[in-house]
Amino acid sequence: MYINQRQPALSTRETVYRQLREQIITMELAPGTPLSENETSALFQVSRTPVRESFMRLAQDGLVQVLPQRGTFVSLIDTGLVEEARFMREQLEGAVIELACSGFDKQALLQLEINLKNQQDAIGQADDKQMFELDEQFHMILFAGCNKANTWHAMQQLTVHLNRSRRLMLASDRNWKHLYEQHTLMFDAIVKQDAQAGKNIMEQHINLSVNDQQLLKQKFPNYFQ
Repeated sequence: MYINQRQPALSTRETVYRQLREQIITMELAPGTPLSENETSALFQVSRTPVRESFMRLAQDGLVQVLPQRGTFVSLIDTGLVEEARFMREQLEGAVIELACSGFDKQALLQLEINLKNQQDAIGQADDKQMFELDEQFHMILFAGCNKANTWHAMQQLTVHLNRSRRLMLASDRNWKHLYEQHTLMFDAIVKQDAQAGKNIMEQHINLSVNDQQLLKQKFPNYFQ
């Protein structure tokens, strides 16, 4: 990551919440998967209290659904929220790359260059988890390099359904060359300080999710609502 600071030890509740959230976003826990307090407690070797509290937080995040008399389930991917997140990212990331093209932190530029090399490695290894993380990191570095890291972190809370969709697409279609090429074009636009080119390619990049949604809904109809 662009900024690497030592974090304080997490509480049991926070640890359970973060791990479950990560499993849902990465699709390790697929949409519709039933969740049991007892089974989750045994898995994490904790009491039911932090698990119950984690479920409540995940429900607030829109990642878990509690159905009376039926149980708790991983939420289906909400296409309406995916579209809202796409719209938000298009607006904010278009503005950020314009800022980057007018003046970008040199250390952040180096981080982008390293990230692109790592993307090549992930493509060669067909590592979808690593590719997703590097894609996220690339965009996070753009925000951090423009002194907008807090904006990036605030946006993350509202893009969980989009991220689940993106993660599913990377796993089901391993032709990621176009993602790397678009990231490279963004990097070139920043180096050349070509704001219009940067904004154009960012718009194309963010709107990939529009076509992806149609393909994913056909391939995984039970994952979407």
